[in-house]
Amino acid sequence: MTEALRFLFGGRARRRWIHLILGGALAVPYTLVGSVIVGPFTGVDNVFGSLPLQLGSFALGLPIAAVTSLFPLTRPLEVGAARALCGVEADLLAHGPARTRAERGRTAGWFTLHLGLGGIVSGMSLALPPFAVALIVLPLLSWLRGTPHGVPEFLDHPWAQALSAVAGLAMLPALAACAAGCGTLLARWAPALLGPTPEDRLAAAETRAADLAVRNRLARELHDSVGHALSAVTLQASAARRVLDTDPEFVREALAAIEDTTRRTVGELDAVLGVLRDGDGPGTAPAPTLAADLDGLLRRTRAGGQRVTASVGTDPAALPPLVSREAYRIVQEGLSNALKHSGEPVGLRISTADGHLEITVENPLGARPAPRPGGGHGLRGIADRVRLLGGTSHAGASDGTWCLRVRLPLKGSA
Repeated sequence: MTEALRFLFGGRARRRWIHLILGGALAVPYTLVGSVIVGPFTGVDNVFGSLPLQLGSFALGLPIAAVTSLFPLTRPLEVGAARALCGVEADLLAHGPARTRAERGRTAGWFTLHLGLGGIVSGMSLALPPFAVALIVLPLLSWLRGTPHGVPEFLDHPWAQALSAVAGLAMLPALAACAAGCGTLLARWAPALLGPTPEDRLAAAETRAADLAVRNRLARELHDSVGHALSAVTLQASAARRVLDTDPEFVREALAAIEDTTRRTVGELDAVLGVLRDGDGPGTAPAPTLAADLDGLLRRTRAGGQRVTASVGTDPAALPPLVSREAYRIVQEGLSNALKHSGEPVGLRISTADGHLEITVENPLGARPAPRPGGGHGLRGIADRVRLLGGTSHAGASDGTWCLRVRLPLKGSA
């Protein structure tokens, strides 16, 4: 019972009723235009004095409404009304004016349906309530008998009086049920007539995927560049603080490494933020590569007190630019993990074999600190980079040693 009352008189039903009333109001000028055609055709001066002629004018005005719905603002206005009053979710409705012939046709169908159902419900809302009240109170007005507009004689029978009151009472919920049903029908058809086409949904999905790819790329670049730099600076400052009074030369080297790291990170941050721009500006720093920046990366890592042995069995300058750039980030993240979580020394091997670039970072397992909130994205970032290049990666502990192995294909990488 509660559900039925909510369906007939709840807040959503009332808003949908208002939506239908607005449709009926929009149908009035089209009905007037229809009456201008029906009047001369039938030879009747007052078309609105006849219910059939009124309905004919209304029916003739609906095709005219369908034609005018081709105006570009029709669909945005109807979408806004359907979202606010019909309770249709925004994701199910299209945005902007109709552009294709199919979209304009569906908009015309929706506009005609809205005005048609709205005109019927509006007419019933104006006529039925006073008529129902009249049926309810009419048997009680016995003093009207014998007057020109008196009570019909058949209402003198008690059964007729009772049925008149019952009919009047039944008309009001029937009107509410009709309005609720028409509102539900419009809400159900709104996604089909005002919603995006499959092509629009595919384009929106591709746009979301592209945006997500950009966000993931930004997250990887920020994590690998800025995150590594902050970890390195922290360890370099900590090592310098410990030997401040006993090894001034090491402190000077550590401070120089901190200065170099921060200066370089500002340039890398500018390069990362260039992804957000329409194009890289003339002052944007280039992304670091294995060929140009591996020596500096090793020098800054060692300045923090970390012992790193590197074996490079290939010429980094001969690598494809994309592989060189991504390989630098992978080596950077591997060394950063060793700095933060593991013992020393760290062994780095870079070589080529069977058309692949092989990167191996090994170090003894040390006392691992408690993971920080939101951390643990480094290995995931490496896996994403490797997957995009079509390579393979493996990271894990074995016999007290943590090992990161990566294979990147060289062929087909520009």
